Amino acid sequence: MADNIFEKSVSFAVPKEAAFQWHRAEKAFERLLPPWENVVVESKKGGIEGGTVNLKTYAGPVAVRWIAEHSKYVENEQFFDKSLSGPFKKWEHTHRFDQGQGASGDFDRVTTHSSLTDHIEYRLRGGLLASIIMGGWVKRKLDRMFDYRHEVTKSDLEDHFQFADKARKTVAITGANGLVGKALVPFLENGGHTVIPLGRKNEIQNDVIGWNPDSGEVGLGEHGSVDCFVHLAGFGIADRRWSVDVKEKIRSSRSDATEKLSDYLVSRKLVAESFICASATGFYGDRGDEILSEKSEQGAGFLADICGQWENASRKFEDSGIRVARMRFGILLNQKGGALSKLLLPFNLGLGGKIGSGQQYWSWISHLDAIRAIHFAIMNEEISGAVNVVAPHAVSVSKFAKILGTVLHRPSFLPFPAFAAKIMLGEMANDLLLTSCRAVPEKLIDASFRFNHETLEQALRFELGRKNN
Repeated sequence: MADNIFEKSVSFAVPKEAAFQWHRAEKAFERLLPPWENVVVESKKGGIEGGTVNLKTYAGPVAVRWIAEHSKYVENEQFFDKSLSGPFKKWEHTHRFDQGQGASGDFDRVTTHSSLTDHIEYRLRGGLLASIIMGGWVKRKLDRMFDYRHEVTKSDLEDHFQFADKARKTVAITGANGLVGKALVPFLENGGHTVIPLGRKNEIQNDVIGWNPDSGEVGLGEHGSVDCFVHLAGFGIADRRWSVDVKEKIRSSRSDATEKLSDYLVSRKLVAESFICASATGFYGDRGDEILSEKSEQGAGFLADICGQWENASRKFEDSGIRVARMRFGILLNQKGGALSKLLLPFNLGLGGKIGSGQQYWSWISHLDAIRAIHFAIMNEEISGAVNVVAPHAVSVSKFAKILGTVLHRPSFLPFPAFAAKIMLGEMANDLLLTSCRAVPEKLIDASFRFNHETLEQALRFELGRKNN
């Protein structure tokens, strides 16, 4: 029985050497895992020069181990991996890099471009019958996966190369295990930065790496200090129904913890260049169809008050001459967490539709562009103060529901009334679902930040792996 052949190429506005070296990074593979694939890297030995990777994936509810071996390594030209065991009877994957000629178009300093071609020869277990039943599905799955991988690879490479003339940074990150932090860590490491993920520690000693939210103490181990501190930690706003105790945890984990953290870092001069702190477009409150830039005033409501306190808690850095960027995130589109993850089930069941009146605006940002915006703020000294981390075009909830239904090929006409949302979620429903916020990313646009996903449909198709066909 003949092997199946799958091949797909992508071009980058970076030299071939830069593209190849990115793939040598320790966490390059993790960076390329699509969010819809339930794959865990259990262990590694060596790298693409020659080594093995042990993966755990799933065929329905059944766990399947996949062991791949790297070989045939040629510096800046190719690397190769072969399946030793796993779901395929045969899997041989050649990653080939080529240097292109002519202008790239993206960055003035680049006069040539490069490309990556993924060439896979594979054979399914089960012979001819398996090929007849599963062949088309496997081909579509590979298409979907490599569309995602290639967009991430191209985006990451060109983002890092944009700042190739700047020194790499040492960056500490709180909330490194959260939705944003989990992607930010490998993104930065693969770009050559030194990253210190800070877990929560009850006690901080000289040799401990971590931080204590109750005291603000930080342990950086042998690093001593960092160029940039990225503060993403905070009690999940939508994790639990809002009671008095939950609201206090939301407040204290942002306002109090950030103030104590700022005191500790500033008094000991542990940050040399910048402090990047998470915030949210909840700062603006319920503003109807008013267009909200970073110059707009603070609104009213619980989340607006929290965001205001959160942002004020980092003022000590500015007073000490450290650049501060307060990243006001909109609705983060990620199918593993946040609003989108909660909408997928009813929409996939054909039960989706507008929430409340549907006229309220949602300001959103793709997960990939959110990570890129943080990196942009780290590397661009002109970015300071409040920064709206949202796509250029907010949409009404009715339009959001219609577009999500289109992408999923599901109806989207069943409304979810405001009173039902309030019964189910209580006070949280007003601030998270029924409030209208039409924010625009004025600072990012003025600084020439390039959005990968300017429209909601682009973002959803990328995040959900649904090509427009």
